[in-house]
Amino acid sequence: MDIDTMKDVQQEQDTRNIQIDRVGVSGVSYPIIALDHENRTQSTIASVSMSVMLPHEYRGTHMSRFIETLEEYHGRVSPSNLEAITRRLCEKLNASESSVCFMFPYYFRKRAPVSGIESFSKCDITLTASCEAGKSFDMIIGLGLNVQTLCPCSREISRYGAHNQRALVSLSVRSKGLFWFEEMITMIEDSASAPLHTLLKREDEKYITEHAYENPRFVEDVLRELAVKLDNEDRVLWYRVKVTSYESIHNHDAFAEIERDKR
Repeated sequence: MDIDTMKDVQQEQDTRNIQIDRVGVSGVSYPIIALDHENRTQSTIASVSMSVMLPHEYRGTHMSRFIETLEEYHGRVSPSNLEAITRRLCEKLNASESSVCFMFPYYFRKRAPVSGIESFSKCDITLTASCEAGKSFDMIIGLGLNVQTLCPCSREISRYGAHNQRALVSLSVRSKGLFWFEEMITMIEDSASAPLHTLLKREDEKYITEHAYENPRFVEDVLRELAVKLDNEDRVLWYRVKVTSYESIHNHDAFAEIERDKR
């Protein structure tokens, strides 16, 4: 059968009169380039979701065109051109609204506090972008990072030490201007009892253990410390923070969450 005579089922008219808010593809594994404060760029692999709004009169969308759009930006997919990608989706799929989401690991070098030995650490990045054809564009930068928290209550009432654990800080921001991942990482780590490291020597372990003991933090403390920093950062227009403590002496987790619009 000649391609010109093939029936385009997706373009058939639908009579159920129901608009679909988002339809598209997800779980697409794709190489991208992330902006790196130290090395300018960093290659990584993202899990990509892409979608458009489907008007009520169309039966379906053309799924292949999502991947075709990614391929148009092959070798140039980066956070800096997400607006171009979302607008191209609207154009290519004749849609009034589109959105993309890139989730990927981001690696950065960290120096141990005493020995100075270096190793890679990792955080998880989520970039969510959306646009209306010919109108507004919106992007949220999300970063998830593990830190250490030491319980102030345990420290106060215990004769020996205090319980401590890993905690996950999930930070999302809307910003004006460039806001580096590394800046977000520093804000988060400075709000916790202590940062985490991949490689430590004994002198580093001693320092971090004592540093955490001198900086006890509830999940509420970590959240408030970070919120103060974000409130004082003029580039941040909106933020959402969630801190989850994976409790070491309780059979449950503890969390605190906040969302603020500074505009």
